[in-house]
Amino acid sequence: MATLMATLKTSAQRLVTGGVSSAVKDRLQQSLAFASLIVIFAFFSFASPDFFTYSNITAILFSTVVIGTLALGTTFVIITGGIDLSIGTGMALCAVMSGVFIVNIRLPVGVGVLSAILFGGLIGLVNGFNVAVLKIPPFIATLAMMLVAQGLALVISHSTPIYFNDASGYVAISTGNLIPGVNFPNAVVILAVVAVVSAVLLKKTVLGRFAYSIGSNEEATALSGINVRKWKIIVYAFAGLFIGLAGVMISARLGSAQPATGMGYELQAIAAVVIGGTSLSGGKGSIVGTVIGALIISVLNNGLQITSIPQEWQNVILGGVILIAVYADIIRKRT
Repeated sequence: MATLMATLKTSAQRLVTGGVSSAVKDRLQQSLAFASLIVIFAFFSFASPDFFTYSNITAILFSTVVIGTLALGTTFVIITGGIDLSIGTGMALCAVMSGVFIVNIRLPVGVGVLSAILFGGLIGLVNGFNVAVLKIPPFIATLAMMLVAQGLALVISHSTPIYFNDASGYVAISTGNLIPGVNFPNAVVILAVVAVVSAVLLKKTVLGRFAYSIGSNEEATALSGINVRKWKIIVYAFAGLFIGLAGVMISARLGSAQPATGMGYELQAIAAVVIGGTSLSGGKGSIVGTVIGALIISVLNNGLQITSIPQEWQNVILGGVILIAVYADIIRKRT
């Protein structure tokens, strides 16, 4: 027992002495990501006169909502050392379920929205159970869920979109404006509020502290008396709520639940998290960095389209940015 206590004390001292340098590295990573965002923004502003306009800036922020919402939840999962590949098709399934709840069953809009978000939490709960209890590797567990969600979205919707023609209040959740006469969509405000709440939860609550601890050293966390299995399930279930919210946001934006949408969003969301400085090996990450990463993805997509870069080259450039971000994470861990 004395030996174990001495070991834990030594580990704690190392964490304390290394905390400052680690915090400095994290801030440096965020600063670099923000500087990259400014450089990319400035480049496209000079490259096209149509880029730096109010309508286009609003369009960029609007396009960030879905990727950003998915990325926020994914941040918690990746910090624990996990991954979630089901967020894209899970989002499509939640969009379909919102259509089922509001259009088919005719629940009130508020109840339907809450039900869709909770359904996303159920998807995350299943992922967490598979990873924490059944000990299935996160990559495989969430890959399986990705396929299941993709199939269920098509089966439940009969492979046809569900339109919200009689639910204008639902569409207004995303495309409406809180301030009359000002073209600034509600979806952007919702993303900002959710990001602030996520930042508080990650930095100021046991959910965030245990997520960091599990990702830093899962074995030591278990030895300290924390129920790692339980908290992994909670983290995945919590991240699932963001899947549900993203499903609501994208279906409200389109005015319909499209069962075939969602594929590819998981890659962009994970890319946003990594670009923002969250380590794929777990234990490091921040909400601010994730938001910056999501904005970088949106600015790149928008700028490349405005400058008429072919779609195939857009994918090449985005892939290159992801590789650079991952390599930067590797370099950061070596120093």
